[in-house]
Amino acid sequence: MKFAVRSRPAPSLPGVHGPARIHRRTASLLGRLHPGDVAVIDHLDMDRDTAQALIDAGVVAVVNAGPMVSGRFPNLGPERLVEAGVVVVDNAGTEIFDRLRDGAPVRIDAGVVHAGDTLVAPAREVTADLVRTEMGRARSGLTAQLESFTHNSTEFLRREQDLLLHGQGVPRTSTEMAGRPVVVVVRSHGWEEELRGIRPFVREQRPVLVGVDRGADALADAGHRPDVVVVTAGDELPSAAVLRKARDVVVLVERGAQRSATEQLERLGIRPLRFETTATTEDAALLLASAREASLIVGVGMHATLDEFLDRRRAGLASTFLTRLKLGPDLVDAAAVPRLYDGAVRPRHLLGALLAGLVAVAAAVSVTPVGQQWVDEVSPAVSSTTSDLIDNVRGILP
Repeated sequence: MKFAVRSRPAPSLPGVHGPARIHRRTASLLGRLHPGDVAVIDHLDMDRDTAQALIDAGVVAVVNAGPMVSGRFPNLGPERLVEAGVVVVDNAGTEIFDRLRDGAPVRIDAGVVHAGDTLVAPAREVTADLVRTEMGRARSGLTAQLESFTHNSTEFLRREQDLLLHGQGVPRTSTEMAGRPVVVVVRSHGWEEELRGIRPFVREQRPVLVGVDRGADALADAGHRPDVVVVTAGDELPSAAVLRKARDVVVLVERGAQRSATEQLERLGIRPLRFETTATTEDAALLLASAREASLIVGVGMHATLDEFLDRRRAGLASTFLTRLKLGPDLVDAAAVPRLYDGAVRPRHLLGALLAGLVAVAAAVSVTPVGQQWVDEVSPAVSSTTSDLIDNVRGILP
C-alpha cells in the first residue's frame, strides 16, 4: 500500500514581496498601482505629496533608481514613506529598468532587490535615521536654492504678469463664485482631517467646492460633489464619474497647445474649459477663484510652512509664492477654520438668549417698588397653589 507523502512548503524568503510596477515617471505610474505592489521609479528628491499618493495606493515598497534626498533641499517625501511603514530603497541605478519586467514578482531584503533567486540590484535601504541625517545636510544647502528661486520667480512673473495682475486668460465658469466662499481641495498630506474639520462650515455656508486633480475624488469620498474640477492635461485624471458630475471641468494646457491636449476628456463626453498657464494646478485653481471674485478661499491640503513650501516641485515654487502674494488675506488654511468659525446662529441659541434676557428683566423689575407690589400680590397665590399640590400628592401616596 502506498501512502501519500505531504511535501513540506518551502521556507519563505526574508524581505518584502510584491509584483513590480515600473515607470520612470511616478505620476504616470500612480494610476496603475494596487495594494501590495512594489513601485519602481526614478524620482529625484521625492516630495511629500507624491509619497502620500504612493501610500494611498497601498504600495509595500518603493525602489528608486536615484537618491531619495540629493541634498539640494530638505524634501519631505522619504520621511513620510518611512513613517507609513513602506520599505524604501534608493540608488538602485537606471539599469534596474532593463533588468526587471513589469508585473514580475520581486523581493527586497536589506536594501537588495531580487527577482526570484536573481539579484537585480544592490541598493541602499532608506531608514528613519538615514533620512534625519540627510535632511540635516540638505538644510545647510538652502542658500543656493533660494537664489535659484529668486530667478525663477522673476521668470514666472514675466510669463504670467497678465494673469497675476489682471486676471487675463482665466476661463469663465458656469459656476458662479462672486461673493461666495470657495473651498479648494488638494489630495495632500492631512487633507482628510482638514476636510472633516470644516464640515460645519461647508454645511452651513454652502461654498463652491473645487477639486484639484485627485482632490476631486477626495471630495467625492467625503460625500461631497465638486462644483469645479481643475486638472492638468496629460496627468492622472479623477474618476470619470466625478468628472461628469462636476458643473465645470477646467484643464490646464501649455500656451498655444493643440486641441488634442483635451481629447482625453472629450472622449469621456466632457467639454472642458481650457486654461493656458504655466502655474501649477493647485495655484491655477486659486487664481481662478480669485479672478471670479470669491469672498473667501479656503485651502484644504495646502500647507505654508517653509519646509513644505520648499518641498514642492521646483518648477512650482515661484508659482506658489506669487499666487499666495496675489491672494493675500483672501486665502485661509483649512486647519485654521475650526478655530475661527464656530458655526451659524441656530434657533436654540436665540431661545437661550431670549430666556436669559427675560430672567434679567424679571430680576431688575423685582427690586423696584412696583415689582415688590407684584411679588406681594403673586406670592399668596403661588403659596396656596403649591400647598394644594403637596396635599394632593400626599393623598395619592400610600
